[in-house]
Amino acid sequence: MGRRIDDTHRERRLLAEAWSRAPDTAPSAEELELLASLEAEHTVPGLGETDPVPLLAVAQLFVKDLPDLIAPTGRDLLQVLWCPFSAHGRQAIPGIHLLWRTASECAPLTDPPLPHVVGDAGYVPEPCTVDPEQVIEHEFRELLPENLQLRIEQWEEEIEEETDEESANRGHFLTYDGDHSVAPGWKVGGCATWGVTGPQAMICSCGTPMELLLAINSAEWGGTNSWAPVEDRELIGRPGANVPTQVTVGRGGSLNIFRCPANPLHEHKFSMQ
Repeated sequence: MGRRIDDTHRERRLLAEAWSRAPDTAPSAEELELLASLEAEHTVPGLGETDPVPLLAVAQLFVKDLPDLIAPTGRDLLQVLWCPFSAHGRQAIPGIHLLWRTASECAPLTDPPLPHVVGDAGYVPEPCTVDPEQVIEHEFRELLPENLQLRIEQWEEEIEEETDEESANRGHFLTYDGDHSVAPGWKVGGCATWGVTGPQAMICSCGTPMELLLAINSAEWGGTNSWAPVEDRELIGRPGANVPTQVTVGRGGSLNIFRCPANPLHEHKFSMQ
């Protein structure tokens, strides 16, 4: 039992249209009735809870577009897929499949087979393209030397004292974690966030410390919006503007996927934050 993919996309279009109208314009009775019907769950005859289902395409990343995407020798394309049912994953992490391919030898994931229903609408990516941009970020606070952590705390206290009262009441003052440390959003490489569990050692079965391969985040920016792209600043505050993929992982967090730098084909590890 689950939601239809077409219903999920249609619901999103209806909500986007509603958000674009004047704030005091209430949805019509017909719109509310349609939205309720689109949220309904359906049963697929003959499909059991543990039966195999087609995977959903999550991302298709080309090495030529991403300098930080380190691929196995002879591969230049990473295809990320996952199962749209939580029961097929583990500990709130969906069943993820990462495929290193050679682009010239395979067809792009433009029209893949789709499951009849999905367990959660948050597993259904909204089709979109990415414009990769390299940014500078810094390691998660708890992984820094203790003396540097103390200096950061002192700097934040000074910033807070210098911030005007109105901005302070809204929480609008710079912090290391929110504005300078780990960049939010979907990204390749860089630093991993550990806001839920605290830092954990990610070690490959070969004994090599692992590095962040890909972060799948439930939002591209938030908080003080420091990480919002300049070209999207006018969209800040608009409902849904910072979630173009419409993907939700966990309880609105970030799914970090780690790779072995010694051999990219070694088994990946995952962390939900």
